[in-house]
Amino acid sequence: MANPTTSDVKATSSTMKEKIHEVIFEADTPSGKYFDIALLLSIIVSVIAVSLESIESIDKVYHSQLVMIEWFFTILFTIEYILRLYSTEHSVKYSTSFFGVVDLLAILPTYLSIFIPGAQSLLVIRGLRLLRIFRVFKLSRYLGEANILSEAIIQSRTRIVVFLSTITVLSFITGAGMYLVEGPKHGFTSIPQSVYWAITTLTSTGYGDTVPITPIGKLLAIFIMIMGYSLIIVPTGIISTEMMKLGDISTQACKNCSKEGHDFNAKFCKHCGFEL
Repeated sequence: MANPTTSDVKATSSTMKEKIHEVIFEADTPSGKYFDIALLLSIIVSVIAVSLESIESIDKVYHSQLVMIEWFFTILFTIEYILRLYSTEHSVKYSTSFFGVVDLLAILPTYLSIFIPGAQSLLVIRGLRLLRIFRVFKLSRYLGEANILSEAIIQSRTRIVVFLSTITVLSFITGAGMYLVEGPKHGFTSIPQSVYWAITTLTSTGYGDTVPITPIGKLLAIFIMIMGYSLIIVPTGIISTEMMKLGDISTQACKNCSKEGHDFNAKFCKHCGFEL
């Protein structure tokens, strides 16, 4: 039997690389959609595990199990990150993109916790990766369908999901930040309790049962309050109108620049011109 030539090996490697890229970056295919749904579920479970670890009563009983879960998902996400870098034509472009940076930040805190105790609390940044849900279910296409009542309802529901997702992500990040800055001695006893405070502040409810004491904590609180007013003031109709102009787009990602938002019949990337 003849040994495989160098060209055969390269062709096989190229085919495998394209297959990995299709599964990881594109949600138009069944395998890609299943992968993204499994990824989203993993992110949710990992964020819940990290949050539970910050609750002293739960951590005392299940500390070792929560640490194992944390490391399991960190290793899993590390493998996924490496595969994303491998399957793109220019890994540097992906690593410096928004989701590339988020994917890296999702795994770094666990490794940093080896040298910096408590750094694993920053793993709630993984919540940002839940933004991929809009790509998986292609919710943006519904924003342009407002001709009949049922489509109008879907359009309104989508805006509500976007709004609630933004609130949730901001609440987890700012809540975790306040937990690290203020700590239990100032009333921020756990990440869930700090997230509760962030939600009441972000929504301008402000019960006042927990307040920041340190200057950094107060600055963070000011930022959250301003963000809360911004979310209320900015008309969602402007965003909806802009998204409607995009028309029906696919979830196909360019192998060269890793950007999405292409038309279904597009042959080349609208951002860099690379063949799709």
